[in-house]
Amino acid sequence: MSATYPALRLRRTRATDWSRRLHAETVLTPADLIWPLFIAEGQGVEEPVSSLPGVSRWSVDGIVARGREARDLGIPCVALFPNTPGHLRSDDGAEAVNPDNLMCRAIAALKDAVPEVGVLTDVALDPYTTHGHDGLVDAAGYVMNDATVEALVAQALNQAAAGSDIIAPSDMMDGRIGAIRGALESDGRHNVQVMSYAAKYASAFYGPFRDAVGSRGLLKGDKKTYQMDPANAEEALREVAADLAEGADSVMVKPGLPYLDIIMRVKAAFQVPVFAYSVSGEYAMIEASVAAGAGERDALVLETLMAFKRAGCSGVLTYHAAHAARLLGA
Repeated sequence: MSATYPALRLRRTRATDWSRRLHAETVLTPADLIWPLFIAEGQGVEEPVSSLPGVSRWSVDGIVARGREARDLGIPCVALFPNTPGHLRSDDGAEAVNPDNLMCRAIAALKDAVPEVGVLTDVALDPYTTHGHDGLVDAAGYVMNDATVEALVAQALNQAAAGSDIIAPSDMMDGRIGAIRGALESDGRHNVQVMSYAAKYASAFYGPFRDAVGSRGLLKGDKKTYQMDPANAEEALREVAADLAEGADSVMVKPGLPYLDIIMRVKAAFQVPVFAYSVSGEYAMIEASVAAGAGERDALVLETLMAFKRAGCSGVLTYHAAHAARLLGA
């Protein structure tokens, strides 16, 4: 064997820790994380979500405490989702436009206590409806697109008035990004961002989330007439293109891990800020693996988040945000 064989040894740069750090192609920091938080009514309330071990619903005072925790950990943004009490839910989701609803109170409290932390708010009617759909339904149970868009515009303006920094429509109605952007401009809210759930799939991974917002068991039918078919990728590019043309500042792919190929294709095609939502079912799988002794939480969390960054994400919504930020800040 020649003394010069092989001329190139790719293992050389992996031989030491300092060299591995020097040659790392992808960097993950707490600034890449968005922390989803669930809001409950009351004072001093913490309600563990049984299907999401380690995740709780918090009353507004607890949400503020989590906001301070995010600030201290270097997490730049939190995402809010309300568990609306049953007596405030209705077929038309009217509570979504109540300026004193749970979401608006949490937004205002966060911006008062920790204005340096961004607040992202979900725009969709499912936390407010008795039927569990993201929009208004007709007599046949079909979600009506244009009537829903009108309701979403009112919801978005309500949240923006409360202090939301990023409006994030998750409903998947056609044309809602342009309508919301236009309404925000007309209302003088030029710096309120719109992060579109542009490629949101009709996924089996959302179950624990529905427990957290109290909509499990309410849904009549399914969401396949407006959320995307998991079989489709080209359609995701069309959805993203439409939302960008309508004024979206950034786009999201949801769920995350099963759709890394979509993230990569969106980033390559558009070169815009792309976010992933590592959804409740993904979180629950990691926690179940840890509980079964099949994996180590720290390594699983960081490897998963690195996969999102490597695929092209600007940031990730993850229920592991605080845990990951502690690891990354150590």
